[in-house]
Amino acid sequence: MTSKHDKHQQRQEKIKQQVDEKVAQATIEKGLFLVITGNGKGKSTSAFGTVARAVGHGQKAAVAQFIKGGWECGERNLLSTHGVEFMVMDTDFTWETQNRDSDTAAAELVWQQAKQALRNDELDLVVLDEITYMINYDYIALDDVINAINSRPKEQTVIVTGRAAHRSLTELADTVSEVRNVKHGFDNGIKARKGIDW
Repeated sequence: MTSKHDKHQQRQEKIKQQVDEKVAQATIEKGLFLVITGNGKGKSTSAFGTVARAVGHGQKAAVAQFIKGGWECGERNLLSTHGVEFMVMDTDFTWETQNRDSDTAAAELVWQQAKQALRNDELDLVVLDEITYMINYDYIALDDVINAINSRPKEQTVIVTGRAAHRSLTELADTVSEVRNVKHGFDNGIKARKGIDW
């Protein structure tokens, strides 16, 4: 009679074999293009976690922030002291400013800086935080973003965050994660908290 322990060990051996086979098949060396999209909370948080991981390994990273630049940002406070360059769209939320011309100009200014980062072969990681909004609002041309991502140095990884990522971006990406909203405190009147939400 097979014991619980034996059954568990057999299952784990099968899993290990499957994982080992996938690891052996993964032979391509290149920087990745990741898209983190969806309506749930945690897209930027995930990207910043990756920046922290890269910096922890001695890699160089840069972040372009397209929406929350005017807000205090705990991640920016910390990571800028560790050599992470920030390019910040230093305006309020677009629904606050309600000025298409100034928002487009502010987005374009940060985008030009971000394009320089995407050409910099000394950067291991570039995050384009909330750029999906800039594309969807037609502040930045989708084709320009795709061309810049496709032309980046081979070893550079790029992360795009934001809701409603354009299909062209998700098709181009190596990895796409969709953060789904199951429940959010804000919908029940709970205020955003420093250190948790920003």
